[in-house]
Amino acid sequence: MRFKQLRLITLALSIAVISSPALAAKCGNSAGGFNAWKAQFTKEARKKGISQKTLNRAFKGVSYDRRVIRLDRSQKSFKLSFAQFYKRRAAGLVGRARRKLKQNAGLLRRIEKRFGVPGPILVSIWGLETGFGGNSGKMNVVKSLATLSYDCRRTKFFTRNLYAALKIIQRGDMSPGQMRGAWAGELGQTQFMAHSYLRFAVDFDGNGRRDLVRSRADVLASTANYLRGHGWKRGGSWGPGTHNHNVLRKWNKAGVYRKTIAKMANAIK
Repeated sequence: MRFKQLRLITLALSIAVISSPALAAKCGNSAGGFNAWKAQFTKEARKKGISQKTLNRAFKGVSYDRRVIRLDRSQKSFKLSFAQFYKRRAAGLVGRARRKLKQNAGLLRRIEKRFGVPGPILVSIWGLETGFGGNSGKMNVVKSLATLSYDCRRTKFFTRNLYAALKIIQRGDMSPGQMRGAWAGELGQTQFMAHSYLRFAVDFDGNGRRDLVRSRADVLASTANYLRGHGWKRGGSWGPGTHNHNVLRKWNKAGVYRKTIAKMANAIK
């Protein structure tokens, strides 16, 4: 009886080892283990349905990016007071934002009719994120996401987005060369993470593609769809303490950023 129990215990331990998360790609805090991580990650990606062709295209020339790590560790602007943050990020955009609101009035009305999110909120986000598309970023998104997926600080979050980026490439929405963005892997004129792109990007201009880089209609409609998907209430106010202000937390967790969106939207409406 004891021998049989011992065999069962041994078998259970063997199964546990085989299925253990330890076999997952191991994170690291220096460049030394990146190539080993990449080799293991690509094996796991194949099992999750990412083709070898996609992996070859996406990871061609991808290496550990120390600049990305430095930027990840030096996000100081969110530590400013609200007054300091607003002055630095929004004060100089208000005039342009009013013009953008007027120039895109028809488009924004159609978007609000469908998604329930008003133009001033969308234009404020658009301006704050990239200066209305003028500074969307030029960094290799796959390289950034791979570096941050390997890094031990927020491995789970960035690994989910790396898989999403590979799916975007695999289904032909964007080529690896087109996937250029900000240092943390954000894409397009309102800086969508790849996972959010898969969930919320829409083809609002009707050309058959969800283009958050070049299509203003797709950019603004997708941003509205994101907010609606997180509970935005049509016709509601958006100041601090309101339901819609809490929805803005899904866009950016920093309180100074949410308050800045709300104040800028009030300034231009």
